[in-house]
Amino acid sequence: MTLTETTRRRFLSSMGAVGGFALAGLAMPYYARGSSSRPVFTLGVQSGDVDANSGVVWAQVNRPARLHVEYSTSDRFSNAVRLAPIDVTPDTNLAGKLLLQNLPDDQEMFYRFRAADLQDVNDLSEPIHGQFRTAPSGKRSIRFAWSGDTAGQGWGIDEEGMRTYSTIAYHRPDFMIHSGDTIYADNPVTDEVRLRDGSVWKNRIVSEAKREIAQTLDQFRGQWAYNLLDDHVKAFNAVCPVFYQWDDHEVLNNWSPSTDLRHDDRYKEKSIATLAARASRAFHEMTPIRYMADEPGRIYRKVSYGPLLDVFFIDLRSYRGPNSHGLDVEPTAESRLLGERQVAWLKRELVRSTATWKVIACDLPIGLVIWDDYGHRTGSESISNGDNGAPLGRELEFADLLRFIRDAGIANMIWLTADVHYTAAHYYDPGKAKFREFLPFWEFVAGPLHSGTYGPQELDMTFGPEVKFMKAAPGGAEQNLPPSAGMQFFGLVDIDGQTEQLTVRLMDRNDTELWRTTLDPQISS
Repeated sequence: MTLTETTRRRFLSSMGAVGGFALAGLAMPYYARGSSSRPVFTLGVQSGDVDANSGVVWAQVNRPARLHVEYSTSDRFSNAVRLAPIDVTPDTNLAGKLLLQNLPDDQEMFYRFRAADLQDVNDLSEPIHGQFRTAPSGKRSIRFAWSGDTAGQGWGIDEEGMRTYSTIAYHRPDFMIHSGDTIYADNPVTDEVRLRDGSVWKNRIVSEAKREIAQTLDQFRGQWAYNLLDDHVKAFNAVCPVFYQWDDHEVLNNWSPSTDLRHDDRYKEKSIATLAARASRAFHEMTPIRYMADEPGRIYRKVSYGPLLDVFFIDLRSYRGPNSHGLDVEPTAESRLLGERQVAWLKRELVRSTATWKVIACDLPIGLVIWDDYGHRTGSESISNGDNGAPLGRELEFADLLRFIRDAGIANMIWLTADVHYTAAHYYDPGKAKFREFLPFWEFVAGPLHSGTYGPQELDMTFGPEVKFMKAAPGGAEQNLPPSAGMQFFGLVDIDGQTEQLTVRLMDRNDTELWRTTLDPQISS
């Protein structure tokens, strides 16, 4: 099916009649009317990290305020639960998020924020609404989406806006995984971009923060605020939880401890550690990601979504060593991507998982060669080093993990990723690999959501990947195609509540189904 513009408008206008959507409160969630003394919700609402009994909700206002939150199983907010209010100030980026707990499982939940100026805390604004559905405790069917890469390569909010988000909303997923490059802190946006055919791409919205690369904390915050100015994004966030992870462009392209900014005149701040710390703070302030008390700022985590699904979010950016040659013969702290603590956590949680399907949300593809310096084809940015041989460098860490998964008998596992700005399905076959001590598995690639589209990357055969499907830009001179070229991609995953089969579909932003496969679960007796 192709989602035409007429169909899309009809879908959005009918939100109020389907599944509890409220047109006035949800399709346009960023208007909170009231007196001029009341704060205004400018960037909508968000929810995230939803499981069977809890979920995180988020909002931001335009001035210091006291936020009131209540939630209910009814869109009329009968018998609503009211949380203790919280104060938001410039120290918190005027944003606040709260964990809703003790929720009923498999239930549509409605929440709303109100705000009052701290000078008159009893004068509340009109509410701003959102909703999400909690995970089931039984085996009901589940649908979720994933993709990555938003507002990259200078392609900002044009007249159409970030339309892929509305296309995903049409499918009414239980949640979406944003697989990284959630912002492009190193990619400024200009008013116009001249295209190769002589036409002009016009960015309808360009904020002051988005005209510059991000270096200060406020500039990183402004990069996040820019994405949330898009109507499609705000409407989507109000009705669908987003589970976030990050990759490189939240800080700058291919960053690692070896990033050297001494000769980059764009950056006054030369410390990559300082930039990463500021980017991390903005990431956690501006997303509904859970707070981890044992490691504040941690991104890797597990979200259990009922007996059929566990999602494991891993972080290949925060604990990596330098982007070096990738040819170390023994694993060291410098050759790692995940780090020992994260690997131990992942192994432990995979063994403990009783869910039918285990999904690893990874911010980089495993078998694609991604150079730190493309011009000179040097430095290993991702996992594979390009030598097509036995595991070396960062491949050693993943070989150990894949061997562990085999030896522990962990079945029904798929990997989801983005990063490379095209869509693909990869099947990893030990019979075709140089390293063979693993179970066969699938890796599915989606994206971009609203960024440039690029040509395909080369494969490394260490883990035996085979391309079962791919759609990408032609490559060569046809690189960095704008969103208007139509090659913006996302994936949909459906798990059937009765058969427990898992179906993956790769889609484009016009809702054309490009490819699909259905996987049968291995059911233990």
